[in-house]
Amino acid sequence: MSADLELQKGLRARLTTWAALGVRPNRIIDTHVALADLFPAGPLPVNYGSTDVSRAPEQPAIILGDSQAVDAGTSLRRAHTRIYHSLHVWKKEISLEGVKTIAGELRRAVHAGRLVLAAPYHCADARVSSMRFLRDPNGEFAHGVVVVEALVCEVLS
Repeated sequence: MSADLELQKGLRARLTTWAALGVRPNRIIDTHVALADLFPAGPLPVNYGSTDVSRAPEQPAIILGDSQAVDAGTSLRRAHTRIYHSLHVWKKEISLEGVKTIAGELRRAVHAGRLVLAAPYHCADARVSSMRFLRDPNGEFAHGVVVVEALVCEVLS
């Protein structure tokens, strides 16, 4: 069990119950699920990663999974971890309006209250620290990258 995986689970739990997000719960995807479930029609794309769902069957989609965990340096017990978690928003559209709307709702969902994590972890703080919006090189998809920064404490006995 790791703090960044527990944060990922907490984020997904929050987002799948946030109705205003406008993304069906089965399109909020953890990267630890079987990728073959996303691409039933054929082989995985060669460049598939957390930033490419252009061949996925349904849009919009949010992909969770990219993260960086850093010791916060606030405790000699090393119980505080600062986690930077990237969420990738994809939507088939010419403009960026849809992904920006989803990212705004994502921000509201994260800021709505403390994220619930499994023991022994506690989310002391979570915020959206940055949002970027890009066009897919083929011009068919809009892509948003939302970074959630969280301070997670491991409750040691």
